[in-house]
Amino acid sequence: MLTYSFLNIENSKEPLVYVDQDVKFEADFFDRAKDFILDIKNVHIKGQFFYQDPFVTGNFEVEYDVIVPSTRSLKPVSIKNSFTFTENYAEVLPSEDEDAGTVILIENDMIDLQKAVEDNLLLNLPTINLTDAEKENGEFPEGEGWTVISEENYKNRPRNTINPQFDKLKNLFNK
Repeated sequence: MLTYSFLNIENSKEPLVYVDQDVKFEADFFDRAKDFILDIKNVHIKGQFFYQDPFVTGNFEVEYDVIVPSTRSLKPVSIKNSFTFTENYAEVLPSEDEDAGTVILIENDMIDLQKAVEDNLLLNLPTINLTDAEKENGEFPEGEGWTVISEENYKNRPRNTINPQFDKLKNLFNK
């Protein structure tokens, strides 16, 4: 687990405390992410903490290989991805006068970087995931009375069509 002591960072003789290590996930993360992630490998975090009274701030970059379900067919899609994030940690919440943005209140002197990586990883998953075949052939799913269209077709659709239900109401107040 990725835990760091707030007090050790605060009292460090070095201005920066570096983090450079692989990340392992426990079963509870996979339970939480089961609808979004099929598998994840080669997760690595690199960054640093620094203390600036009254906060410890961390700046990090996370790189990983993930297999997610296609957003079109639910078939597995492999993605190599990375993201950065910054978090502020404090032992007490700042006063309203201090503009610190989001501050994470720590307990028992421990900063849980594992939880931050997990949360930010889920927030930074790509929203559109397509297999190579889906990208090439441009086929979209359809069903009874519905069809998925491309963003380009959506932008080029006729815009001045009148909803028939609203068209029936246009003379409602003229009587």
